[in-house]
Amino acid sequence: MVSEYANGRAPVVLIIVFLTWALSSFALAFALRPLSASTIGMIGLVCLVLAGIGQAIGGLFDINHKLHGPAAMLGIPALCAAAVLLTMAMARHGDLVAPPVWAAHLPWISFALMLGTFAAFSSSLKAAGVELSAQSGPLQELPAGVTGYVGFANRVLFAASYLWVTLAALSVLKAAH
Repeated sequence: MVSEYANGRAPVVLIIVFLTWALSSFALAFALRPLSASTIGMIGLVCLVLAGIGQAIGGLFDINHKLHGPAAMLGIPALCAAAVLLTMAMARHGDLVAPPVWAAHLPWISFALMLGTFAAFSSSLKAAGVELSAQSGPLQELPAGVTGYVGFANRVLFAASYLWVTLAALSVLKAAH
């Protein structure tokens, strides 16, 4: 989905993005550790750490590696759950102002959008005669009638996730002052 970065002239940019994203998730989990006093906060923190692990694995193994997909299936749902759970825990915690509820829901909504576009993408590839299980590498170009909207949906998911992490981190910084 972001293979033009992984397979293009600057794969190191994508590695830096994923590893920085993982670092931000770990740092936010550390900063939000007081939320571990509640069950919802503890579950949210575990989810955020799992998201960071998935993000780190995604950075170490690009889209062409067999571990990239499992990393996404670990990291993305975990971040979606963490955003909702930790926003709820922050709202209940007296010292923190929670990010807006809409920001907590954007990651899972965009994940659902990405899954839908991925299903449509896979279906259109199959209709075009491309056998996905037989692919040994990324497609060089999309067949006629196949659109790359799944890449757009993936970027929306990244942006929604970055937004929530940023807003949650800003809440922590505000509480520190």
